[in-house]
Amino acid sequence: MDLGLNNRTVLVTGASGGMGREIATAFGAEGADVVIGYRSRPEDAAATAELVEKAGGRALTALYDLGDPATARTLVDATLGWTGRADVLVNNAFRPFGFRPPGDRFEEVGDDWQGKLHDNIVGAIELTRLVAPPMRERGWGRIVHLSSSMVTEGVLETDAGRIGSEYYAAAKAALHGFSRSSAFSLGRDGDILSNVVIPGLTRTFRNEERMANSFGVAERYAARAPLSRLLDAAEVARVVVFLASAANTSVTGQSIPVTAGA
Repeated sequence: MDLGLNNRTVLVTGASGGMGREIATAFGAEGADVVIGYRSRPEDAAATAELVEKAGGRALTALYDLGDPATARTLVDATLGWTGRADVLVNNAFRPFGFRPPGDRFEEVGDDWQGKLHDNIVGAIELTRLVAPPMRERGWGRIVHLSSSMVTEGVLETDAGRIGSEYYAAAKAALHGFSRSSAFSLGRDGDILSNVVIPGLTRTFRNEERMANSFGVAERYAARAPLSRLLDAAEVARVVVFLASAANTSVTGQSIPVTAGA
């Protein structure tokens, strides 16, 4: 299937590793021009760029920090300066909260949660605000926000999924409402679609060690899925790429689980 992404310009935040690297590479395989947003590891961003180019795309690395609004403007300016367009935004970057032991109480957490909540919500929305005008001008665009199944179900009821992730889940849930509402606004001005992808527990090259030491969480999560396994990041990336492609002409304003059915 021709996904209509050849020579489209795609911004992927948090693309120096993990899920973002697979997403960027998958766009490269479709012939896209991929802007790789990274926060602190330029060498990892360069490695992602190499993978994108080997896959068949072009790549540009650019600094982007959710907590620094100035870098959002710099990222978009660099993108428009490179190709003159911004066709696709994938909001994949996030600031981790860390997960408390289930015995801890969320109301006893210090004020650090406020800054992280702000960055995860406002950072993603600010970048979306900046790419919206060029998308409206062209009458075409795709936005995909990466969320988490912790918003809808947690990992396991007996594990630190619901308990211990209140603020992280709150930040990600906010993107669902924003994407749903903005889909209506953007859709008035052309073929501009906005969706949320909700991965479950997913294997990436960065979390293999953590998975191995998860005290059985990964195995129990996999057992809940009809496929009886965890997905890997490349499988989630393919869904993201489809939703962000010209082949997607009808799916917008949706929050779509990609969890192997778990």
